[in-house]
Amino acid sequence: MEKYDLCIIGGGPAGYAGAMRAIDLGKKVILVEKDKVGGAGVYNGALSSKTLWELSQKVYAVNKTIVSTGRKEFEISWEEAQQTMNEAIFDRKFQYSCHLKLLQTETNDIVFRYERGYGMMLTSNQVQITKENGSQKLIEAENIIIATGSRARKLPNIDVDEKTIMTSDGIHHLDDFPKSLVILGAGVIGCEFATIFSNFGKTKVYLIDRAERILPFEDEDVAKLVADNLQDKGVEIFHSATLVRMEKKNGGVEFEVSFSDGANDTIQVEKAMVSIGRTPNVNNIGMENAGVRMSKRGIHIGDDDTRTNVSNIYAVGDVSGRIALVNMGELEARHAVELMFNQTTERLSYDNISTIMFLDPEVAGVGMSEQECVEKNIPVKLVKIDYSCIARAIAMRKTQGFFKIIVTNDDEMKILGMRAIGEHASSAIQAVALLIKMDMGIGVLAELVHPHPSIIEGIQECVRMLMNKSIFKSAVFKDKLKCYSRVDGVCTPLQRL
Repeated sequence: MEKYDLCIIGGGPAGYAGAMRAIDLGKKVILVEKDKVGGAGVYNGALSSKTLWELSQKVYAVNKTIVSTGRKEFEISWEEAQQTMNEAIFDRKFQYSCHLKLLQTETNDIVFRYERGYGMMLTSNQVQITKENGSQKLIEAENIIIATGSRARKLPNIDVDEKTIMTSDGIHHLDDFPKSLVILGAGVIGCEFATIFSNFGKTKVYLIDRAERILPFEDEDVAKLVADNLQDKGVEIFHSATLVRMEKKNGGVEFEVSFSDGANDTIQVEKAMVSIGRTPNVNNIGMENAGVRMSKRGIHIGDDDTRTNVSNIYAVGDVSGRIALVNMGELEARHAVELMFNQTTERLSYDNISTIMFLDPEVAGVGMSEQECVEKNIPVKLVKIDYSCIARAIAMRKTQGFFKIIVTNDDEMKILGMRAIGEHASSAIQAVALLIKMDMGIGVLAELVHPHPSIIEGIQECVRMLMNKSIFKSAVFKDKLKCYSRVDGVCTPLQRL
């Protein structure tokens, strides 16, 4: 029986990152993946959908420019869009494949094996690998990482066939742009696909939102701008709506929604997408054999920092039920490897995580939001600058959006969080993320020499406003520059001159 220091079940972003970190430490490691290395992060998730988003944004931007001059709209076929997406997937797949192959043929001290098959724990140290042809292989590992990812959540009363009624896993396999599409769920993924299809301009999109507003976990000003843009593109958003039924009918989909005022609406569309979250892949991997406990959200971690109740078994990525993001899955896996081989004693922090949402405009954030500060009754100062006051945004003719920075309501003014919505939003938050990590105040950003013209100059102007030495004064440009405090739920303007 082959013996390893570490067996990783699942070759998505988290599992792959964990394997590479174990190689760094000179450990003997085996990576087991039943389908495709890269998982949903490549094939039906982050990379594929973001490639479609990038393309749709370009199409929309071109059409917004040329139509205003009286020229005919630029069109792209679904086949062309799908080809672009598949090319991106192939590029990433090729990188993974070559990397794995070369790692296994190296003649140095690297001892790494990749096995294509279904991994199941028979005990807390033994894993049985079943290949497609039915053959089996039993290996023994001192440590095990479960990184089996997640799948799109479904509802028992909706017949999801991934052809007419789909999830985010199946929507990439469309034959053409649907003439109409209803999306159930107004979270990040639902809003992302509403953005993509409305950008291409060939699909009438309906978005069913059970809350009063889309993106209920985000600040209201962020959600409002995204919702306004979706509606400007023809997306019909059903707020505070409950889905009564969704069923295949006459070759399409008929859905009925009810509203809090007692009204009902029934609409026929060509396709439907269910976007109501994801479910961890924990079935049939031997959890009960190894004695690993489950929680309501995934594998039970508790306060044990990626370690399960079984001391040599770890859970990372979507199966942990924590934060289902590629960057966090990779970080968890790397941390788990360092923890099991005594390379760290520090706990993994889930605070101040940088995020990005591929909407219109792009949304990014780090640390606490204004909404979260209000809910926790944390006294803060806040500052906002509209993109129309940033030279680079003016040059790009992309003046829709804003930066919002949240600091402590004291003389130190340490940064608690930032929200950015607009062009280059995800790049803009990194300096602030670093300051939060270092527990530093805003002074260094105020004096740093930023490149000109650049979007990040807006961050500098924000912190200068807080320090009362900005170039543009918020007391003058009240609609574009805002500086205010929130204490005990009371919002007070801080007009800076």
